[in-house]
Amino acid sequence: MMLRRSLCALSLVLLGAAPLSAQASGAREHDPDINANGGALPSGWMGRTDRPTAKIEDAKFVTMGPGFHVTSGPAAIYWRDANATSGPFTASATFTQTKAPAHPEAYGIIFMGKSLEAADQSYAYFLVRGDGKVMVKHRAGSEVHTILDWTDNASVHKQDADGKATNTLTVDATNADSVRLMVNGAQVAALPMSHLGSTNGIVGLRVNHNLDVHIAGFSVTPKK
Repeated sequence: MMLRRSLCALSLVLLGAAPLSAQASGAREHDPDINANGGALPSGWMGRTDRPTAKIEDAKFVTMGPGFHVTSGPAAIYWRDANATSGPFTASATFTQTKAPAHPEAYGIIFMGKSLEAADQSYAYFLVRGDGKVMVKHRAGSEVHTILDWTDNASVHKQDADGKATNTLTVDATNADSVRLMVNGAQVAALPMSHLGSTNGIVGLRVNHNLDVHIAGFSVTPKK
């Protein structure tokens, strides 16, 4: 409960400082999830869709080469219990959007994950999308708190004429003052530790609906 109140306060602080253009998120046209006919997840991995009525089997999450490939399907998070953190850490992954979605859709990293299979699930998520925008939110049960609304950032690589874009996202939780969020090596946001408290929890991946994304180099590294 303390974390939820702190993140709500943080969202008000950051949104108050954000430009008006970042606060105005236009409603996009409705487009239904496309069933990707996925099967079992890779060994050790678990998944959860945003909507309780959606099925994780309707998204496809598979091992491909040294990385993973996600074809969605419903928006979902993916994680392994082995990627739980306790203490300072750095997490990173390189995402390649392989084709253009019907509408800008997002992908990225979740962290501070707790009770991910339960009704009181909690996690922060840091996402980018093909139109060059970045966002940070916190999910607590069925509630979603916006910490940083969709904001243009020059560090985010936009999709090209073929709908392709590659972005490396990093969560740096090794500093005493803040958790620093980076895209392609440049800091795009900093979340004060005074609001976050402990950053312990599971680190995982998030892919929103109707995307085709390859994920390489996913790593969670404790600070030595």
